[in-house]
Amino acid sequence: MKKFMQWMSDVFAPKMNRAARNPYVAAVQDAILTTMPMIFIGTIGTILDTIKEAFPSFPSCSGFANFSFSLISLFLAFLIPYSIMEKKHLRQTRRQAGLAGLALFIMIIDPQIVDGIFSVSFKALGSGGMIVAIVSGIFVGFVMSSFAKLHLFKEDSGIPDFVAVWFDTLIPILLIMLIGWLLTSIFHLNLLELITNLFMPLVNLGETFIGFVLINFLAMAFLYSFGISTWVLYPVMSVIALTGIAANEAAAAAGLAATNIHVYEVTWIMSIGGGGATLSLAIMLCFFAKSKRLRLMGKTCIVPSMFNINEPLVYGTPITFNPMLMVPMWICGFIIPCITWITFKIGLVPIPTKVFELWYLPKPIFAWFSTGSWKGAVLCLILFALSWIIYWPFFRAYDKQACAEEAAHDHSHDEV
Repeated sequence: MKKFMQWMSDVFAPKMNRAARNPYVAAVQDAILTTMPMIFIGTIGTILDTIKEAFPSFPSCSGFANFSFSLISLFLAFLIPYSIMEKKHLRQTRRQAGLAGLALFIMIIDPQIVDGIFSVSFKALGSGGMIVAIVSGIFVGFVMSSFAKLHLFKEDSGIPDFVAVWFDTLIPILLIMLIGWLLTSIFHLNLLELITNLFMPLVNLGETFIGFVLINFLAMAFLYSFGISTWVLYPVMSVIALTGIAANEAAAAAGLAATNIHVYEVTWIMSIGGGGATLSLAIMLCFFAKSKRLRLMGKTCIVPSMFNINEPLVYGTPITFNPMLMVPMWICGFIIPCITWITFKIGLVPIPTKVFELWYLPKPIFAWFSTGSWKGAVLCLILFALSWIIYWPFFRAYDKQACAEEAAHDHSHDEV
């Protein structure tokens, strides 16, 4: 175990953190995070629609989702190239890169223009085009950054900087548009379908029992316990989760059963107190710890944990690189997704069919809204009880160890 921990600390964790800092990976992460307020706005529509269920005369609030979450691919098409240029410290051309990304994305989704009327599949602007937006955005960022050293005017030419930027970006933007035009208009390739089908095996794998458990275990427990941010896997998780919830929503609208369990609305139900379901541990530290240090840590972390923010707990207790608390986090990270997937699969709890991203709500409330049923709240309470059972013996052992260390420390001070 000691050698494994040493290898994770010295080799694996640094490599994963370097990968997370890669400008392309980091840009996709930042772009998706930038869209979160728009996703939250879509969630408000979901909450307001619950009023309509009780009062049919209440106006429909679907517009909140239609013009926020349902445009996520359009947002990403601009934001990803923009973020790549920022990550590569090429801020002067970041806006032009964003516009080029937007233009290429719209070209790829193949809009129809008939008699001056522009029409496009609305699905392609939302999660249905998310994979295409990411791929095209990375491509645009690569081309724009590759031409960054190209300057058509010398520094002493007297041309204003903003005018020089216009001309410097003409060639890479022309190249981007030319490639898009050749592929879509000359070779008549359906890039939307081609790129989506290329990555669909990943999405389909994520919706299986193994994919659901593995991805959530890695992101919410294993990597997190080594101080590696969950956001490393966020681009992959988002493609699977947002595609899944859009498919569930479409199925529900067509009167069909929702089938996609790997959606954020389910993932957040499992994260009771944050990744690793640590709310139970926070309560133990706050109210049951005999160690002064651990009880102080519990009092500090209990309120953030109630709203599912557990970084202070994970890094302050610490859980990271602490085998005594890493092991129960791993056990929770494996068992809880298994039980959750089976519960939804056999129909004990309704599979979510609407976007609901207010993950910082206390979990029983979140679970009720996200599933549209009190059964979601009951599942959440059962998972909390399970996490308590898992963490308790490890907490007792760690508390005893911390008390012994404090006693030894006090004794050494008395001798001095």
